[in-house]
Amino acid sequence: MTKRTLLILIISLIGAWVQIIESQSPTPGKQKTEKAVFAGGCFWCEETAFEGKPGVISVISGYAGGSTVNPTYEQVSSGGTGHAESVQVTFDPNKISYEQLLKIFWHNADPTDARGQFCDRGNQYRSEILYLNDSQKQLAEKSKQEVMKQLHQPIVTEIAPLKAFYPAEEYHQDFYKKNPIRYESYRIGCGRDRRLEELWGPPAPSSH
Repeated sequence: MTKRTLLILIISLIGAWVQIIESQSPTPGKQKTEKAVFAGGCFWCEETAFEGKPGVISVISGYAGGSTVNPTYEQVSSGGTGHAESVQVTFDPNKISYEQLLKIFWHNADPTDARGQFCDRGNQYRSEILYLNDSQKQLAEKSKQEVMKQLHQPIVTEIAPLKAFYPAEEYHQDFYKKNPIRYESYRIGCGRDRRLEELWGPPAPSSH
């Protein structure tokens, strides 16, 4: 074997070794994401509960928990599809955990109301946790037991597997930004914050 052939062989081996190491290492800048789906009454308000939290990448308003494929707002709001107004939260689990998202969910819902949420009546406004895997299911059930002990009341929030999530119409997305006056008027008129404070106490001071 000549020196040149040996040198080429060594360079090839080093190159193969580098490729193996790079394939086993996480790609720099590649963000790991997961999803969570919650129903807690009006999705306009649910969006604002999660938006802006560190680790939350996006929040989409939509429909989940029913049988109709690609339902419209009119169909869901009529109560005939089985869907509930919901939000899909995309998050970075290295920055915010599913347990923390559950805490945000509980503190922005009335888990004692089986007929809807706040001023919105009907099954389409129910509170529900729609899990995507067994880990989320177990964590949701554990958190429900903790909430029951905390509130000393029956908790009617449902925990069910997510079959499908359908994004709502574009005009519903980020509604609080597009129509802030209408949003605030609805939120106050619906008594949402008043009831949340009765259940959970005054909200923590904003860190922003």
